Amino acid sequence: MANLDNKLYEKSIKILKDLIGFKTISGENNSSLINYCEDILKSNGASSFKVFDENKKRVNLFATLKAKKYNGVEPIILSGHTDVVPVSKGWSTDPFKAEIKGDKLYGRGSCDMKGFLACSLAFAEVFSKSNLSRDIHFSLTFDEETACIGAPLLIKELKKRNITNGICIVGEPTKMKIIDSHKGCYEYTTYFEGLAGHSSKPDEGVNAAEFATKYVNKLLSLRKDLEKRQAKNSIFNPPYSTLSIGGIFGGIAHNVIADKCHVNWETRPVNKEDGIFLNKEIDNYANNHLLPEMKKIYPNSSIRKDIIGEIIGFNRVNDSKACEFVSSITGDNEREVVSFGTEAGLFQEIGISTVVCGPGSIEQAHKIDEFIELSEIKKCLSFLNGVKNKSIIN
Repeated sequence: MANLDNKLYEKSIKILKDLIGFKTISGENNSSLINYCEDILKSNGASSFKVFDENKKRVNLFATLKAKKYNGVEPIILSGHTDVVPVSKGWSTDPFKAEIKGDKLYGRGSCDMKGFLACSLAFAEVFSKSNLSRDIHFSLTFDEETACIGAPLLIKELKKRNITNGICIVGEPTKMKIIDSHKGCYEYTTYFEGLAGHSSKPDEGVNAAEFATKYVNKLLSLRKDLEKRQAKNSIFNPPYSTLSIGGIFGGIAHNVIADKCHVNWETRPVNKEDGIFLNKEIDNYANNHLLPEMKKIYPNSSIRKDIIGEIIGFNRVNDSKACEFVSSITGDNEREVVSFGTEAGLFQEIGISTVVCGPGSIEQAHKIDEFIELSEIKKCLSFLNGVKNKSIIN
């Protein structure tokens, strides 16, 4: 058994190194990595299907190892995203060439979250050789880091195929602790288009930058309303829905009235109602106050709000099957919340009991010299062995 464990560990490390070698930065083609993963899963007897984006360049993969003798037990979904965030200068190693130093493996995505994917793929062979009493699904998505663009397409397909029950384990880095809740994350870009002119005659133009500033000021004033809406006994920190301005971009010169400007902003709603409230308030202000003022001077003025992504929150559920399942393996009965968003709420929304639990620490995610401790890989493999033991025919 110890020899098998060592072989699994070595196999996981090899796969992780390979996965890091694929430069699957959000928004870019991830098909080579998906094909690599699909080959591993198919070689172990899995069936699979893909769900593409509209350009057929980014792709989700859903694969299944069927039960040898199904006994009515709900399936397990091992879920993770394949994309990574861009790299910045300052790395001491090549971010896309994994390197082990001491007890850590360095590389972009090592922690967030190719470590979990590597362990799951390595364990596919063990699952395939076991007398499974339930199906084991593998869910790999694209562009989670940019407002979960890929997962909703996969969820839509799962609903079509009536795959709407089971236990989903989203392997985001939690140091194998159980996470059962997080806020949503809604990202927007609002575009303003006015009329250019000489800055010495500001009344003859429509300054898109100035109207964007008014828009931002309105958003900031709504922060207080969000704070007032906080629920009693909120489990989050801060306990209310938040709002942040990501950037204001516009103008071409000091002495030219800016005819174009856009604002990047986001909100982290505690619940859907806060998201609806905020959007209703800011849309009303833009359409019924700012836009009429702009059109008085230039009728072709416009304001457009684009939805970059709306990641629904992940809600705490009493008697969660997923949490109880993970607890029965790890022995940890604690439940925690996190500030970052995941795809968990999307699975939960279609009726799949979901938990977030995976190797690595979120403290290392998105950083220069990102790493995962090798001990976390071993902990994850031990956990997957527990999944197997609870999924075999007695």
